[in-house]
Amino acid sequence: MALLVSSWSNGVKSVPKDYVMPPERRAIDFVTFCKEIPVINLQNDQLEIVQQILKACQEYGLFQVINHGVSDKTMEDMMALYDEFFNLPVEDKLGVYSEKPRKGCTLYTSGLEYPKEDVHYWKDTLKHPCHPIDEHSPSWPDKPTRYKEEVGRYVVEVRKMGFKILDLIAKGLGLNEGYFNGVSQEHTMAINRYPPCPDPSLAMGIAGHNDPNLITFLQQDRYGLQIHKDGKWMGVDPIPNAFVVNLGYQLHAISNGKLKVVEHRGVLNSSASRTSIVTFFGPNPELLTVVEPAKELVTSSNPQMFKAYRYNEFIANYLALAYNRRPSSRNGSALDPYRL
Repeated sequence: MALLVSSWSNGVKSVPKDYVMPPERRAIDFVTFCKEIPVINLQNDQLEIVQQILKACQEYGLFQVINHGVSDKTMEDMMALYDEFFNLPVEDKLGVYSEKPRKGCTLYTSGLEYPKEDVHYWKDTLKHPCHPIDEHSPSWPDKPTRYKEEVGRYVVEVRKMGFKILDLIAKGLGLNEGYFNGVSQEHTMAINRYPPCPDPSLAMGIAGHNDPNLITFLQQDRYGLQIHKDGKWMGVDPIPNAFVVNLGYQLHAISNGKLKVVEHRGVLNSSASRTSIVTFFGPNPELLTVVEPAKELVTSSNPQMFKAYRYNEFIANYLALAYNRRPSSRNGSALDPYRL
């Protein structure tokens, strides 16, 4: 537990050497804020929304949504909850802490396997499965005592929003409503805590990567998200009570390359902790789900780009790239073995 950055970093005057990234892995190539990222109002006319989402998915692989159905109070309650969780005494978090990956609810620090890392990320993460709630909530933290009630409410609201957005994407692609339900069985949350860093130019919150799942919904309380577009790293301005929506590899594959997958990373600041509440939708690796381009999107003028593959095999390949610090598309895509 002493390894958690949030347990020892308060008042630290310099970055410990095992958190100092090599120059090529630092966030020193930031260019500007990207002001063109679409902000989509989900209460507008549906045809307009569909067109906006499809364009955003094709050009950016990312957009922000407002008026999305998750209440402002629920979002504010979640930020307060996780601020309290990460500030709990060490002994109150022992039950969920682990230094190695495991199933179920896990609190860990840095990346995938701390003991094997040559340099560490300046973050702590609480990760757990969410659906079905009755099945997974017994493993969630016991403190704060309201955790299960508030997170359960959040899961229901985000799940409803998520499937609404997936249906809008399906409509934009000319696919049937509910098309993505069969590749959205797994619903997981990861809450990342990035404490203030004495020198953000030396350390990293999380390196550039593409998400392996279908689609991701991000709630954040302050700036720290950057995307890689047109050969440049650009910042994404947080919007109060908005969700950032970014596409994962599976939407890229199912859309037969029509929709982009966006590389993104998390950077640090020296003044305040940043919390990101991340919700992942994707196939369940244990169900041996097969992923392939939608047949409706394969034509003579747009031939099939990827062969069918099992999601569990894809995840194994993705993790192998991540362990070798090559999880981004610029260093070889996790989809390359399945490309036709």
